[in-house]
Amino acid sequence: MRAARLIRMALLLQSTPGLTAAELAGELGVSERTVIRDVQALQEAGIPVRSERGRAGGYRLAPGHRTRLTTLHPTEAETLYLSGLPSALRDLGLSDAAGTARLKLSATLLPSLRAAAESSARRFHLDAPAWFREPSTPELLPELARALWADRAVEFSYTRPGREPGTARRVEPYGLVLKAGVWYLVGRVPGAAGPAFRTYRADRIAVLDTPVDGVFTRDPSFDLAAYWQEHSARFTLSLLRATVTVRLTPAGARRLPEVTDRAAAGRALAAASPPDAAGRVTLELAVESEEIAFAELASLGADAEVLAPPALRARLARHARAFAALYSGAGPDDEAGPDDGAGPDDGAAGAPDRRPDGGPAGRQR
Repeated sequence: MRAARLIRMALLLQSTPGLTAAELAGELGVSERTVIRDVQALQEAGIPVRSERGRAGGYRLAPGHRTRLTTLHPTEAETLYLSGLPSALRDLGLSDAAGTARLKLSATLLPSLRAAAESSARRFHLDAPAWFREPSTPELLPELARALWADRAVEFSYTRPGREPGTARRVEPYGLVLKAGVWYLVGRVPGAAGPAFRTYRADRIAVLDTPVDGVFTRDPSFDLAAYWQEHSARFTLSLLRATVTVRLTPAGARRLPEVTDRAAAGRALAAASPPDAAGRVTLELAVESEEIAFAELASLGADAEVLAPPALRARLARHARAFAALYSGAGPDDEAGPDDGAGPDDGAAGAPDRRPDGGPAGRQR
């Protein structure tokens, strides 16, 4: 473990001279005291690590020295072939470059490492698009990617569904994010109160232009992954504008995260009332709307009883009566047979029993 950390420290000092003890500690996930001990270990091993004081100080290797630690481990070679999504590279116009890079890398690897990398490519495939959605590549995505690589501002109009195209805006592109098959542009927008970061769906961007004076200086402290995680959490919370009161059986409580927002379900279950004599819990669930709550909670059948609001409870009651009426008169093809699993405990409103995975119950094979 320590040997791997020492190798990584040497490579960090080679690629980024002048790192402080605090910066190295952050990169390696250790304390500054451990960094100091590791530097001493590198020096004792013959690697000339120097410590310089002052505002521009830090640790660095002696001038002209380069470590010979760049030989790949088989596991590292395997992960290189998992570092990109083929469809994403194609959308960005980088599939040819990525293919050439993989060929060059394979040519330089030892035969054993080359086999490890190719083995990884045969065993793993990363598929970003969501199910039941035909992925589409925004027409202007490659041009956005080129502006992103060059740190050049772009000007474009942005169209929201049901609205006329907006006025042209100037955005400094900071990142492109692929989420469930949809591309998003994260950019910095100047404003009277200072620049702010905004997120745009790439397929709604039109009439793209790259001004001649568009080169900008990126904020080195911006973390795209951290921004996206925070943005996603805020966006999800902004959608949950209504609250419903629900009483759930143990089975309903287990399945709740499968039918509604997982984070909202987790918060509701954590704050739920203690189970009653039948094991049911009552909770307040944040939902997007009563319309969506109806579709989500109806899928739980008799494992979920809506207590409030009254309008939603009445709608579910009407749905249950209509469902029961649909199946109350069994025809020749619907008569219960001795092996169909029907019985007096099939659940209210004609709702079928469910397996723990959400599928219809039936005989196990």
